[in-house]
Amino acid sequence: MSQTTVNQPQEIKLFQKWSFKEITVKDIGLQRYLNLTPMVTPHSMGRHEHQRFRKAKVNIVERLINGLMRSGKNAGKKAKATNFVKEAFEIINIKTGRNPIEVLVQAVENCSPCEDTTRISYGGVVYHLSVDVAPQRRIDLALRHITEGARASSINNPRSIQETLADELILAANKDIKSAGVAKRNEIERVAQSSR
Repeated sequence: MSQTTVNQPQEIKLFQKWSFKEITVKDIGLQRYLNLTPMVTPHSMGRHEHQRFRKAKVNIVERLINGLMRSGKNAGKKAKATNFVKEAFEIINIKTGRNPIEVLVQAVENCSPCEDTTRISYGGVVYHLSVDVAPQRRIDLALRHITEGARASSINNPRSIQETLADELILAANKDIKSAGVAKRNEIERVAQSSR
């Protein structure tokens, strides 16, 4: 007698390694905008590009990859940037023993500034006024500061961009002041606090 086994749907894992299960966003303001939709390869083919606020539906790992593709030698090379992130995630897992997606989410939460300043011109004099930052912009700024910090620390350094990105994410997840993203957030919020 032959027994038939029921095929259960297989769990979708990032790069067929990292699970999206049980990863939560603790910052209430960012929960709607920090997308953790399970996917194997973070590549949406730019479907979000021509609609307002649609990038909130793009997976956070893909947004990190897109942030690495700045003008210069990595512009438009998404496969190369994806490999950077893949190798950085391996390094994070080896160093911390944690799920790298969870580390990324914590890093974004810790690097996203809550307050910023805007310039107001009144009678020919420019004032700086403290304003709250929208959640979408908070994530944009956090990812920009993380990727810029990793890129800046890999220039004129024998360490690769993968190692510097992994270190930046680990430091930011631990809210370490040595992280460029956390330092930038503290600086932005300090300036905003002084101009209230």
